[in-house]
Amino acid sequence: MAFGAFFLLFMAANVQADARWSSTNFQYHYGTDYELGDEERTLITLEHASGWKYGDNFFFVDITNPDRTGELTQTSWYGEISPRLSVGKMTGKDLSTGIIQDFLITSTMEMGEGFHTYLYGLAVDLKLPKFNFFQINWYARNEVTFGTDLGQQITLAWGMPFSIGKAQFSFEGFFDYAWDIGPSEDNIVTQPRLLLDVGSLFDSPGVFQAGIEYQIWRNKFGIDGVDENFPELMVKWIF
Repeated sequence: MAFGAFFLLFMAANVQADARWSSTNFQYHYGTDYELGDEERTLITLEHASGWKYGDNFFFVDITNPDRTGELTQTSWYGEISPRLSVGKMTGKDLSTGIIQDFLITSTMEMGEGFHTYLYGLAVDLKLPKFNFFQINWYARNEVTFGTDLGQQITLAWGMPFSIGKAQFSFEGFFDYAWDIGPSEDNIVTQPRLLLDVGSLFDSPGVFQAGIEYQIWRNKFGIDGVDENFPELMVKWIF
């Protein structure tokens, strides 16, 4: 597993050396119906995505309750880094066919306070009408925090911009389904977002977005019957 961590970090560190495109943003979230801990939480998130010669990279870091500390309220962090290698770009061949745009080797490392998980697998990028991107990632999921539990996970990720008159919107998000992970229950988590580009109303698009992220989590952390289902306010600064 040390090699897996090294590979992921090496890929992420070298992405910027040959970046073809890059996008970074800072987010603020506020929700009031969380399970397992504080019901009311604020999160700040740093998120980055970029493309390079042989693939793409995505990472984010969440800090929960950065403005509150106390006996019952603690600040915590969680992050993921997800480099992918494009088979088409590495071989120099056009692998697109129909709605399939490319095939990729995909990986993710999940990190938090007291745990980490490695995911390795294959991915397909689809070219769908009106979507900027649509990914399907399949992983072998290796949870190594308390021994080794090997399961599987499917992850979808998407982004679709659209306009209503002058106002520009973005419908984006992800969907994870993880199963066969040791004693844990199968679990589903998805966070679709609907965001308004506030600047588009004032002829200055692409900087500030605001809207709603809806969190749905079934069997949170693999715990049977622990479910979340609520909207939270979200703002995003793009730089």
